[in-house]
Amino acid sequence: MEHSAARYHRLQLALSVLALVLGAGWLLAMTLTAVARLVAELAMTVTDRLWWAVLVVSAATSIGHTVLTAPLTIARSYWLPRRYGLLHQRLAAWAFDRLKAAALGGLVGLIVIEVIYAVMARTPAWWIFAAAFVATVSLLGAVVFPVWIVPLFYTLTPLRDAALAERLEKLARRAGVPVLGVWLVDQSRKSRTLNAAVAGFGRTRRIILFDTLLERLGPDEVESVLAHELGHHAHHDMWRMVVIQTALGFATFWVADQLLRATAGPIGLRNLADPAGVPWFALVIGALGLVGIPLVNWHSRAVERRADDFALSVTGDAGAFISAMERLAEQNLAERHPPRWKETLLSSHPSVDRRIGRARRRVASAPRASESE
Repeated sequence: MEHSAARYHRLQLALSVLALVLGAGWLLAMTLTAVARLVAELAMTVTDRLWWAVLVVSAATSIGHTVLTAPLTIARSYWLPRRYGLLHQRLAAWAFDRLKAAALGGLVGLIVIEVIYAVMARTPAWWIFAAAFVATVSLLGAVVFPVWIVPLFYTLTPLRDAALAERLEKLARRAGVPVLGVWLVDQSRKSRTLNAAVAGFGRTRRIILFDTLLERLGPDEVESVLAHELGHHAHHDMWRMVVIQTALGFATFWVADQLLRATAGPIGLRNLADPAGVPWFALVIGALGLVGIPLVNWHSRAVERRADDFALSVTGDAGAFISAMERLAEQNLAERHPPRWKETLLSSHPSVDRRIGRARRRVASAPRASESE
């Protein structure tokens, strides 16, 4: 099993890197071969409105990128998970989900790029407004995620096991995290993977469980998994991540502003808000985003370790936590022994074995009842 997981993740990484290279190559080709300029000028024959040219160039950029990377997307997100037994969704259903995700992501992305270019055309301080707007959109997405977005891909129903629902809601109260009920999603219709979440903020916060989690884990193990998720909310990790992402966003857009100003002339852009620069803008922002990933992941791993400690403290059941981690690793085909460089650069969570080892050390270092009396 471990060998299969390692091979699966190696293939996933190879496909992801290849898709990244092809995507970057497409953006670079659109910029350097003047394809983007041609598309922008054709758009301007209809109307000279900036928003229209940005829309047309953005659509051409996105469609070209999607077509170019489609074989890799299918291999990475459909064929490979099916080959390794993680996914059993039919191709048509999978494609429909991808279409919905692409439509939603495309709409949000288009709104963001339109706002950025509109501000870019009006003020040299565009990067400040762009970073603030992106942060606002991200926060709004987190708020509406359990209410509007999850139902687009899953059927949510209240948990019918009243005893378990009461137990989990009581756990949430002990953790100091008010929730609006426990909901079940039909993950088994698509995949064998296990997961749980406490999604939303304030009035939209609710417990979400995969039905596969209840099929594979006992109540104590489910409670341990949920306790970890509650730990994030008890520690206000979501807000801390918002602050970090916002700070990185401002830094990213400031650096992007410097790079775009330095390169606009050499690559033939008339000004910073030239719609022919949309592919170049996307490439610059994407490259800067990649640079920030290790820092975000370093913080994320620290947050995940603290949430594990919270779960052990609030449940007092290290055995259930460890057995839940073992089952999650098996069902989700987790890479238990990733190379250190890979975990450091690419992983948002510590490896399963590190999490289990930390839990065992915590138990071993805890004073025994007879010693504490």
